Amino acid sequence: GLPHYGHILSGTIKDTVTRFYIQQGFSCERRFGWDCHGLPVEYEIDKENNISTRQEVLKMGIGKYNDLCRSIVLKYTHSMGKIVKRMARWVDFQNGYRTMDLKFMESIWYTFAQIYKLKRVYRGFRVMSFSTACSTPLSNFEANLNYKDVSDPSVIVAFPLIQPLNAKQNLVGKTVNLLIWTTTPWTLPSNLGASVHPELEYCIIELNKQYYVILENRLQEYKIFNEAKIIDKIMGSDLIGKQYEPPFDYFQDKFPHLFRVLKNMNVDPNAGTGIIPNSPAFGEEDYNVFLNEGLLKENEELPCLIDDKGVFIGTDFNGMYFKDADKHVIKSLGKKLLCRGDIHHRYPFCWRSDTPLIYKLVPNWFIKISDLQEKLSDLNEEIFWVPAAIKTRFGNWLKCARDWSISRNRFWGTPLPIWSNSTYTKLICISSISELETKGFTISNGQRKKVKITDLHRQFIDDIFIEHDGEILKRVDEVFDCWFESGSMPLAQDHWPFSVIDSIKQENMGNDILENQISKKMSSLNLIEPQPANFIAEGLDQTRGWFYTLHVVSTLLFNRPAFKNIIVNGIVLASDGKKMSKRLKNYPDPMFIADKFGVDALRLYLISSPVVEAENLKFWEKGVEEVFKNLMINWLNCVNFYQETLKSQDYGRIYNSSVFETWITNEIRELTTNIQAKMNIYQLSEILSLSLNFIENLSN
Repeated sequence: GLPHYGHILSGTIKDTVTRFYIQQGFSCERRFGWDCHGLPVEYEIDKENNISTRQEVLKMGIGKYNDLCRSIVLKYTHSMGKIVKRMARWVDFQNGYRTMDLKFMESIWYTFAQIYKLKRVYRGFRVMSFSTACSTPLSNFEANLNYKDVSDPSVIVAFPLIQPLNAKQNLVGKTVNLLIWTTTPWTLPSNLGASVHPELEYCIIELNKQYYVILENRLQEYKIFNEAKIIDKIMGSDLIGKQYEPPFDYFQDKFPHLFRVLKNMNVDPNAGTGIIPNSPAFGEEDYNVFLNEGLLKENEELPCLIDDKGVFIGTDFNGMYFKDADKHVIKSLGKKLLCRGDIHHRYPFCWRSDTPLIYKLVPNWFIKISDLQEKLSDLNEEIFWVPAAIKTRFGNWLKCARDWSISRNRFWGTPLPIWSNSTYTKLICISSISELETKGFTISNGQRKKVKITDLHRQFIDDIFIEHDGEILKRVDEVFDCWFESGSMPLAQDHWPFSVIDSIKQENMGNDILENQISKKMSSLNLIEPQPANFIAEGLDQTRGWFYTLHVVSTLLFNRPAFKNIIVNGIVLASDGKKMSKRLKNYPDPMFIADKFGVDALRLYLISSPVVEAENLKFWEKGVEEVFKNLMINWLNCVNFYQETLKSQDYGRIYNSSVFETWITNEIRELTTNIQAKMNIYQLSEILSLSLNFIENLSN
C-alpha cells in the first residue's frame, strides 16, 4: 500500500540519524528496500480477482497469479517512491533492493541452506493460528495483531462416563456424566479427551435423577444447578483415566484408546465447569495435554474434520463454515446439552481478511531455536536500545522463544529450496542457482532436460526434479514466510555470499586453486561475514517481528547480534486516540500536511514527540503548525535577515572581537555540542527544544 504516518515516522527517524552521521564523516549506505512478497500482496490480488480458494489459484495458474502479484508491487513501488521523495528522505532508489529479485532470493536460499546444514530445519505438525480466508497459518506475531470483542456460544455438555466412580452413594447401574464447558462447540465433533486439574476438588451432584461431575466452586455460577444435591466429593486425580462416551462417534473406531479423562494443570478453577473438552487438532493446549500423557507423539498428524477454508468435511456438518456450524452442532447434542448461553470475550481475527482465526494442526517447516533461548538473551545484552525498557521486553520474549515456523502454503514468495520424496524421508536442500542447474532437470516426453534458471519463483522451478539416492525428488509445496526474508535482509540485500565470491573471481581470473578455495569456503561459513548494522529503527510491534527475526538469523549463523543500536517508535494515532482509518477518515492526508506546513515541520513534529521513544502519539495538526510557526518561520526570518544584510554591505574576511560575536559563536558551539551529545545516544526527541532555544535567542 501507500505510505501512512507510520512509514513517514520510521523513515524520518532513519533519515535523521543517517544524515547526522554523514555530517560526522561516516559513510552511510542509503539503499531503499522493498518488501515485495507475502500475504498482503496475495490478498489484494484475491480481492481484485474474486479468488476465494487455493483451487482457483491453481486453475488460473501459479505463473499468471504471480505475474499479477508482481505487477501490483511495481505499481505501489512507483507511487511510494514519489511520496518518500516528497517527504525529503535522502535515499538511493536507483540501487535499492527488492525481495522479489533473483539475487535477493538466491541469497535467501543460501542463508537457509546454512541453517539446514546446522541440522536445525525440520518438518513437523503444530497447532497454529490459521487464516481460513487466506488458507495459510499465521505467525504468533500476526495472530496477535487483530483481536476483537465478540459474542460466542457458551455451552455445558454431558459426557457420560462408561467406567464407575467410587462414591459414598451406591451408583452401580447409574450413569455419571462429566460436565464439560466450551465456547467452541464446533470443536466437539473432533473431541478426543476431557481434562481436569488433579489437585482440585470436584463434586458428584444429583439433578433431576441424573448424576454429574463438576468443580464444586462453580455450582453457584449457573442457575440450572440451584436444585442440585451434592452426594459426594472427588479429587481430580481420581477422575484421571476414566473413559467416557464421546459426543460424536467420528473417531471412536480409529482411536478406541482415547476418550478418557486427562491431567491438565492449566485448568482454570474460576472458569466454566472445571472440565475441559480436548480436541488436539484444534487447540495447542489440547495437543500438549495429549503429548504429556503419551497418547500422541510429537509431530504426529491427526485426522482433521475442517479444511483449509474453514469448512467441515466428512461429517454430518459437511460444507458448513466452522463458525456457522456452532448452532447445528449444539442442536445435534440433544439431551447431552444441559446449558446454553453467550459469552463476550476477545477473539483473534485475521489481520488481512478480518475473518475469525482458527487454531488448527497443520504441517509446517520449522527452524529449531527453543534450545537457543539463553544465547539469544545473552546477545541481546550487547544491543543499545532506545528506550532502554524495550531491551527487557525483548529479552523476556527471547526467553520464551519457540521453534520458528518459516513456511507458508502460498504462492507469491521465495520457494523453500527443499526437494523431497513423497514421505519426506529423503530430503535435499539447494543453496544456489548453480547447484540447482547442476542437479536439477525437467522431464519432457520421458526425457530429462537440463535447466537454466532465470527466476526462482514457483512457476519457474516447481517442475524441476532432482535425483537423490536413486529416487526422484520434487520440490516441497511451501514458500518462505516473508519474515524469514526480512530476517535475512542484511545478507540478501548485498547478494551475500555470491557478491564476495564474484569479486574474488574478478581479481583472480583463471586461478584453479582459488576455485577450490572458494568451494571450501562456501561449504564452511568462513566467507567474509557482513558486519552488524550500526543502527536500525522500526515500530514497537517489531519486537516480535523484524527485530526478532534479524536477531535469530544472526545468532544462528554468526553468533552475534544483527544490530548494535536501535530506536523503537510507538504508533501514530488519530487525534481522538483511535487507530487511523481510511474508512473513518479520522486523520489528515500526509501530503496535505506537507503542502500546508512543509515537510520539515512535519518531520520535526514527529521526531520531537514521545513517539520516538515507543510511546503512542495522537496526531495533532495544530502541533505541526506550532513547529512551523515557532521554529521554521523564525529560522527562515533569521536566514533572510542575514542574506539581506550581506547584500547591503561589503564584508571582507574580518575578525570581530566584539562581545556579540563571542556570544553567538559560543551559542553555536554549545548547540552543536548538545545536539551531538543527544544524537550519539539516539535521543531524538530533545533536538527540537535545543533548536527552539537557539532560534529564540538568535532572533531576539
